Amino acid sequence: MKNVLVTGGTGFIGSNLVEVLLREGCSVKVLRRKESDLRALEGLEVESCFGDVRDAEAVLKAVKGCDTVFHAAAIISHWKKERPLMEAVNVGGTRNVVDACLRSGVRRLVHTSSVAAIGFPGHEMTADENTQFNWEPYDIGYRNTKWAAEQEIARGVKLGLDAVMVNPSVVIGPRDIHFHGGQLIRDIYHRRIFYYVSGGMSVVYVGDVVRGHLLAAKLGRTGERYILSGESLSHRQIISTIAEVVGGIKPLFRMPSTAVTALALASESIGALLNKKPWVTRELFAGGRFRYHFSCMKAKSELGYSSIPFRQAVVNTFEWYKTHGLL
Repeated sequence: MKNVLVTGGTGFIGSNLVEVLLREGCSVKVLRRKESDLRALEGLEVESCFGDVRDAEAVLKAVKGCDTVFHAAAIISHWKKERPLMEAVNVGGTRNVVDACLRSGVRRLVHTSSVAAIGFPGHEMTADENTQFNWEPYDIGYRNTKWAAEQEIARGVKLGLDAVMVNPSVVIGPRDIHFHGGQLIRDIYHRRIFYYVSGGMSVVYVGDVVRGHLLAAKLGRTGERYILSGESLSHRQIISTIAEVVGGIKPLFRMPSTAVTALALASESIGALLNKKPWVTRELFAGGRFRYHFSCMKAKSELGYSSIPFRQAVVNTFEWYKTHGLL
């Protein structure tokens, strides 16, 4: 791995990946739009290829000369109005990356998928890489597009592409300037959240996710997916731990599902009225209300993957936010 392209390099996982690749001596370039927010790449000397993953020719131009491609570009949204954008970027963009890699003879493609593309195994049960996707009845746009993106990777593999997929759970850590995984930390720090909802999730530190990407690039089996998860905790445990670290309020009560739905409906209605993205949506809660677990045993046994404890991940993330004045 010498000449590397990172799509989504100005984003959260992508920028952390760029940092480590540069540290390891790789020649790295990122595919980005001219108007991209570059704050996540602060302090990193990296070549820019201007373009958009939705533009097949721009992707092909960026891929040329690279032996390895990390495809981390994606739109994360639970707002129905942004579904066409997610379709275009998450699915169409992945199709363009796959086609460009096939045409350019790229040695290896590592696709950043998500546990959102893994099926629901049942309440309090454990999902792994073989758990069949079964979220269609819930009509959750992000999950559907990440699953569809994986089918593009599978198509490429059938055509001879050496590609591997990694499926991170909820990620927190440095360079999350748009607060994808870190919004909860900021909300608890400002004491805006003092309740919890049913269900739970797995939270993983971005440093572990990046290391998982590199391990997959070196050791992952072609066409396989690898879950990169951390501790599996209830929402109450997550909020309590964050509150202890940042000095917030520990959860005082559980918000009933009916109240959560009402809150989401109100948020969506206000968003529609003001033509702004809602704070919360029914899609966001549709999957999050379940409590189930993810097994990363495959990544551990085949790649040597490991993750730090959730509390340490919160401490590291919180300290980075404080240092950079983002709280």
